Parts: sequence; structure tokens; C-alpha cells
Amino acid sequence: AVPYMGDMLVQWIWGGFSVDNATLTRFFAFHFLLPFIVVAMTMMHLLFLHETGSNNPLGLNSNADKLPFHPYFSYKDLLGFMLMLLGLSTLALFSPNLLGDPENFTPANPLVTPPHIKPEWYFLFAYAILRSIPNKLGGVLALLFSILVLLIVPLLHTSKQRGMSFRPA
Repeated sequence: AVPYMGDMLVQWIWGGFSVDNATLTRFFAFHFLLPFIVVAMTMMHLLFLHETGSNNPLGLNSNADKLPFHPYFSYKDLLGFMLMLLGLSTLALFSPNLLGDPENFTPANPLVTPPHIKPEWYFLFAYAILRSIPNKLGGVLALLFSILVLLIVPLLHTSKQRGMSFRPA
């Protein structure tokens, strides 16, 4: 695929040519870390929103519209958190298999994909791109560029006129 560094790229990105321990470790590490990254970004967003306030079309100061966060929202969120924790704890401790799938108890065969596992519809474009290009690196690059092309869309809007929300009557 790529001269001189193709094998190194495959080892670095996938962990090898087959789904092995390194690939699964990377997969599980990213799936473990991603929710924490999302929570951190959400907290930063809320912090900046509370510091500066939100934007509005007229550009007026919105300090008069701000509500004090504590104690009302703090107690409301704490009560909701406690009720959810109580419900989930009750479910997990008293009937842990209630929401499970019986297919999970069938013995695994490493040579065959289980029949109940079907590809998700929102990944069909990715499967089509990856299957249509026989080269592994070429397929991944085509998939990457098919997603990155969406970043061009905001640059195509060159009109100087803003929407109606910026021109109140």
C-alpha cells in the first residue's frame, strides 16, 4: 500500500492485519475513554455558558435574563440523579437479566459471526465503501475522505445575508 511505512501504519492504526489483542485493546480503550471525554467537553461548555452567557441576534446584554442556578436546579438535579440511581440499582441487584438478550447465553463459535448480529443501517455507506475498494488502506482513506467532505459544506455558504433570526421585525 504505502512504500516504506505501510506495515508500520497498519501496526500503528489497527494493531496488525487481523483482529487480535492489540486491536481489541485499542477498541476497548477508546470506547472506555470516549464517554469521559464527552462529559469533560460538556462540563467545559456549561462552564463557559455560565461565565459569558449565550449569544442573541440583537447582541444585547442578557444578564437580566439569567436565573440563579443554585439552589433550585441543584436540588432538582440531585433528586433526579438519586431516583435514577435507585431505579438502576434496583434493576441491577434484583433482576440483572431482565433487560438482557437470551442470545448472549449461546456458546460462542469464533469461526462464525452469530446470526443475531447484523450491521447497523447507519454504517451501510461505510461498508459499501470498504467493500468496493480491494486495498485496505485505500478503502480506509476513501472512507475518511467521504466523511471529511462534509466539512466543506459550511464553506460553500458565501452569502452575506443572515437568516431571519438576525433581522427581527
